[in-house]
Amino acid sequence: MTITGDDLLARWLRRYRDVSVPGLRLVCFPHAGGAAGFFRTWAARLPYGVELYSVQYPGRQDRIQDDFAPDMDALAGPVAAALRPLCDRPLALFGHSMGAAVAHEVAMRLEEGGSGPLAGLCVSGRPAPDRARHTQVHLGGDEALLADLRKLGGTDEEVLTDPDLRELVLPALRADYHLIETYETRPAPPVETPVHVFVGDADPEVDGDEAAAWARHTSGAFTLRTFPGDHFYLLPGEADVVEEVVRACGPVDPWPSTP
Repeated sequence: MTITGDDLLARWLRRYRDVSVPGLRLVCFPHAGGAAGFFRTWAARLPYGVELYSVQYPGRQDRIQDDFAPDMDALAGPVAAALRPLCDRPLALFGHSMGAAVAHEVAMRLEEGGSGPLAGLCVSGRPAPDRARHTQVHLGGDEALLADLRKLGGTDEEVLTDPDLRELVLPALRADYHLIETYETRPAPPVETPVHVFVGDADPEVDGDEAAAWARHTSGAFTLRTFPGDHFYLLPGEADVVEEVVRACGPVDPWPSTP
């Protein structure tokens, strides 16, 4: 069976804001254990002319029957293929935590395939690839995973304590922690796409030097934006984060007039 571009798009992307002639397409990549719906609320904050997509990793929500991606290639490769048809308009990527690493890999693949540079690559809550921290939480079992979630914040305590809810989230969490903790960046030149780093000032997962090191991974423009908060600073600071993403990445072409 031949898998078409439309099939890939439907499998991997959820569109939360449709625009007839978008001035910018924004594609968001969730954190470990996260799902596309994490970014659904961004749709109401975007200016007219910005189309919003979010990546749906396999093994969760409406893809609960799909096998988890065993490694970064199995995740970033199909997402890049799904996004290529969308590169006829300015395209920006935003990834948080594990999603930042996936977005970076996708940007590299799109450029290698001739679909770049992009309008922008926004990486949030993760050290630069050459400064990645080597952790092994996935080897510690379920309690280690749950303890790490508590440390990072952003997860409702009911999810961590209710046995039924825990069983819903733990499979995806195990798979994602294994993927990101065994991931090694492949040798590649810096992307030409501008890189914009977003970080919380109290994030235990990334410090200022680790965030600033992303500058070495682009030959284009580079910015670093710091927000108040911990690893999930983008939840209480959603309005400011969305505004900064749009300011950093667009518009590239003239936007359609507001109806």
